[in-house]
Amino acid sequence: MEMEAAASSPLSLQENQTPQISSPKPFKKSFVASLMEAAALRTPSFKEDTYFISHLKNSEKRALQELKDKLMSAHGPDSMWGIPLLGNADERADVILLKFLRARDFKVQDSLTMLLKCLGWRKEFGADVVLEEELGFKELEGVVAYMHGYDREGHPVCYNAYGIFKDKEMYERVFGNDAKLKKFLRWRVQVLERGIKLLQFKPGGVNSIIQVTDLKDMPKRELREASNHILSLFQDNYPEMVARKIFVNVPWYFSLLYSVFSPFLTQRTKSKFVISKEGNAAETLYKFIRPEDIPIQYGGLSRPNDKLNGPPKPASEFTVKGGEKVNIQIEGIEAGATITWDIVVGGWELEYSAEYVPNAEGSYTVAVEKQRRVAADEEAIHNSYIAGEAGKLVLSVDNTASRKRKVAAYRYIVRKSAASII
Repeated sequence: MEMEAAASSPLSLQENQTPQISSPKPFKKSFVASLMEAAALRTPSFKEDTYFISHLKNSEKRALQELKDKLMSAHGPDSMWGIPLLGNADERADVILLKFLRARDFKVQDSLTMLLKCLGWRKEFGADVVLEEELGFKELEGVVAYMHGYDREGHPVCYNAYGIFKDKEMYERVFGNDAKLKKFLRWRVQVLERGIKLLQFKPGGVNSIIQVTDLKDMPKRELREASNHILSLFQDNYPEMVARKIFVNVPWYFSLLYSVFSPFLTQRTKSKFVISKEGNAAETLYKFIRPEDIPIQYGGLSRPNDKLNGPPKPASEFTVKGGEKVNIQIEGIEAGATITWDIVVGGWELEYSAEYVPNAEGSYTVAVEKQRRVAADEEAIHNSYIAGEAGKLVLSVDNTASRKRKVAAYRYIVRKSAASII
């Protein structure tokens, strides 16, 4: 028998009795801070498009019909992702065609040109069969580019991290010549096609993915050619397939990197950017993705092999304010039961401990995990304890030495002993 984390959070808060916090001194913005602020200012708010025909402007409805007519005249019936583009009143086809129209600001001829080039590219590239291929990049799976979980609105999430190519040997092995680069691009398309397979292509449904790109240790100069190829290929052949692009671990020189990428991006693409500086990955990602769906290296609770155990167990989220200590008390644990928990605080840099407190008077509290300072880059803690007697588990996170607010999450399962079930 299992008991999962309840909806009502068993938290108690302890603040410093007399916090000695002096007012911060006025400071002059550093060059780095100014660049980061400038980058953030270039991130307009994003609103996802509608695919309900009834919500379109009259001019947009006419453009959609005109695109269908021109496609029939110039090319004839065809399909994309298994969906007939000129099917009889097929709303799935309308979703795809609207993506091409929006990518070209509803300019029908430009949209048709883009669509025809994409159809040609898919046939030449073999995009419809790429999922069946074994391309031999096992060492990159789950590291460089991979689909992992969903955001809070149901969009599939694709993670990208190119820091591994800081290693020159790895870089040469993957990008050493044109043939290798071509093979990598094919693999990268394969990853994206996996994400496309998860989309619904229907009005009101999930019609785009989320991309999370980790810029930590990314060798920008060496990857410039590969990055430009990927951006160009995706923008030309997968229009409006990304609902939001989240950049995490963004270094101070991101503005310079952004200026390199910028010419290859449409204004619509730029409007979807979310920029998160180094150390703020968890705080940013929690806004869009539940912690149980976020990989542990980004401050989440999802581990590589969790999928083998079915859907992720839901987590409870909480905030640790500056100058605050939070105690999570998990009560009602019977003798012989095993309690297993996960807990994480974004950007830790605080004290953590776990203790078991028996119910019986005279029993001693057990220090399950002695108090220690958790480093900023530590991943979620996963542990378990077998209760010798009935009592409660108390998880403590002490942020009293900091003034910074931090996001956090935890979950637990209590398994009763076989003897108590009988």
